[in-house]
Amino acid sequence: MSPRTEAVTATYLGTATVLLRIGDLTLLTDPALDPAPADYPGARPLHRTAGPALTAAELPPLDLVLLSHDQHADNLDLTGREVLSRAARVLTTPEAAERLGGRAEGLAAWESRTITSGATTVTVTATPARHGPEGTEQVTGPVTGFVVAYEGGTLYVSGDTVRHGALTEIGDRFRIDTAFLHLGDAHFPSTGDRAFSMSATEGAALARTLGARTVIPLHYDSWDHLAEDPARVTEAFAAPDLAGRLRWLRPGVTEDL
Repeated sequence: MSPRTEAVTATYLGTATVLLRIGDLTLLTDPALDPAPADYPGARPLHRTAGPALTAAELPPLDLVLLSHDQHADNLDLTGREVLSRAARVLTTPEAAERLGGRAEGLAAWESRTITSGATTVTVTATPARHGPEGTEQVTGPVTGFVVAYEGGTLYVSGDTVRHGALTEIGDRFRIDTAFLHLGDAHFPSTGDRAFSMSATEGAALARTLGARTVIPLHYDSWDHLAEDPARVTEAFAAPDLAGRLRWLRPGVTEDL
């Protein structure tokens, strides 16, 4: 008898927010669900230009939310916080878990948790992430990525990170089937040429390091600070060794993975 494989679907809502169904388990990543336009003041103000493909009211009950960090509105906004309060479980950074309380649980890098819903069990492992150039950690705050292993496959969600050496170990530890990479080459007027998320070129380089079979871009649209043309992503993945790996999800459309 062949091993059981869970059916997996993905619905892209915008920015870094994806609704995933893995067998009987429903999870959401980085819920940023406020309508647009919207402004978020701060040392580096954020401006949202397009709203999510689904509203919070249209979401199904959530078994799990994977939250890369809580300190930036393009990953967790006011509506997203309401969604967190209704989720059965939230995994995030230890610092975010302390601030959020409730069902939020913090994981250090390489810590794992097992979550079961119905007949489906997944193992979620926190992975390293750094939300900017080395030395900016005190400004950007802690961030995490996640690997989700299930019967028949493994997903990687990068979280907001730049490419750096610690990411290499992910490919050493796991065989990644689908990688959801936060791209956008985030820049701010006050920080000059310093980037706070991966560019298309960095995303392609990380795909090679991970050996991912499929790469799905996230975090490339709907905000002023995500200014890299998405066409650059397509160009970066046109290299012969990456041919056929890139997949764009259509906003609001549930697709089989």
